[in-house]
Amino acid sequence: MRIIEVKDYKAMSKKAAETILEKVRTNPAIILGLATGNTPAGTYANLIEDHKTNQISYKQVTTFNLDEYIGLAGDNPNSYRYFMNDILFNHLDVEMSGTHIPRGDTKGIQEECQLYEQLIENYGGIDLQILGLGSNGHIGFNEPGTPFDSKTHIVNLTDSTRKANASFFDKQENVPFQAITMGIATIMRSKEILLLISGDKKKEAVDRLLHGDIDESFPASVLKRHPDVTIIADEAALAKARRSSHDQ
Repeated sequence: MRIIEVKDYKAMSKKAAETILEKVRTNPAIILGLATGNTPAGTYANLIEDHKTNQISYKQVTTFNLDEYIGLAGDNPNSYRYFMNDILFNHLDVEMSGTHIPRGDTKGIQEECQLYEQLIENYGGIDLQILGLGSNGHIGFNEPGTPFDSKTHIVNLTDSTRKANASFFDKQENVPFQAITMGIATIMRSKEILLLISGDKKKEAVDRLLHGDIDESFPASVLKRHPDVTIIADEAALAKARRSSHDQ
């Protein structure tokens, strides 16, 4: 794991965007794995700003998002499809047909999981996967206890994850209880992983990631087995991990 320490969320977002842009310039037909939520939002804003200024094209880029809530159609403002369209895709020249997000409103959820997994394989896997880190160590919506060999699957969301995502809904009761997520094995097949971490609330998780054991009770710990992971984290997120290193 390579760790790039930056000052704050703004600096993390800028550095992450620079990393992604360099990859797109090098490989205009790159397969990107994307995350949702607050953590990558600033990164996406930087990509949009660069696109307006420098006109880097995304026409050949293909994207796969990590997850989607079960029960929400793509036109639901709380769905991840709607979120990604609104916060990124609608502002780039990316072909919308090349942006892939699991369908949360289909009746055949199990079949959707299999189709999504197969689609990723058909494209030859993901070149660069963007991840955030949950306070309980989840990556994607892979909660503690998820087997490391899991593929795209249905997951029951923990109370802590639903609470963390409640800010996107009118009230926590409206946060779905289930989601479709890329499995841990799916994520680990990505050629390269970029893990974005910001804020004091993540310092315990970062400390466990860097200094704890590899264990399914902390899903992100599996990333230690991946050959090409870069962490971009700000000072607040690294505060406890840095102290732990000094104590050893």
